[in-house]
Amino acid sequence: MNIEQLRDYCLAKPGATESFPFGEDTLVFKVGGKMFLLIGLSQANSFNVKCDSELAIELRERHPEVKPGYHMNKKLWNTVYMDGALNDKQLTGMMDHSYDLVFAGLPKKGQAEINIS
Repeated sequence: MNIEQLRDYCLAKPGATESFPFGEDTLVFKVGGKMFLLIGLSQANSFNVKCDSELAIELRERHPEVKPGYHMNKKLWNTVYMDGALNDKQLTGMMDHSYDLVFAGLPKKGQAEINIS
């Protein structure tokens, strides 16, 4: 998966937006104003995603391409490298999990507004 495919995949999610709140090198995807994925543009070989704390540990133990989230809460965020043995289905599965986790944490009104649009 390359950065263009990642971007298209993230923006296809209901209510997903992109922005550069941390500077021009870090592309951030949000739902309901909350981050679900970050990727650096200068070295676009990895991204950060939010993860259930138990699953985060399991993924790190199972895949050398999954590390504790760089510059993030290490308990809830993983850095995932795209230049290893993980296939697109595994990568998009981690993106989906992050999006779903963040979406579920939104207020019910915010969820309803996203589901309507």
